[in-house]
Amino acid sequence: MANIHVLNESTIRITVGLEDAQAMVQEAAQNVANYAKDIITIYEKMPLFDYTNFCFYAYDSAKLFEWVLGANPRQYLSFSLDAPDSFFYTLYGGMSALYETAKASLEEAKAASTT
Repeated sequence: MANIHVLNESTIRITVGLEDAQAMVQEAAQNVANYAKDIITIYEKMPLFDYTNFCFYAYDSAKLFEWVLGANPRQYLSFSLDAPDSFFYTLYGGMSALYETAKASLEEAKAASTT
């Protein structure tokens, strides 16, 4: 379970595990349209960060991350993230499985907005 430890008024330390990545994938799978941008961004950009160094805020793809935390780390000036490699690889695999569905969802939304 995701854990947020407040170190002081401006700094937090976040700890997540494999089960958090699984929860993020399940949440994304149940709400593909809502998380389509995050799914696509995580899938496309994670390899550029060698997977385990991925930053959810580098491309504004933190919606799922903040969902699993139940908090917004942006309320603090800095945070550190402790996560096993399995967290990142599981998340990437899940986003990979949802990628095409997410792309189709965004295309449908775009087509609906132009008609």
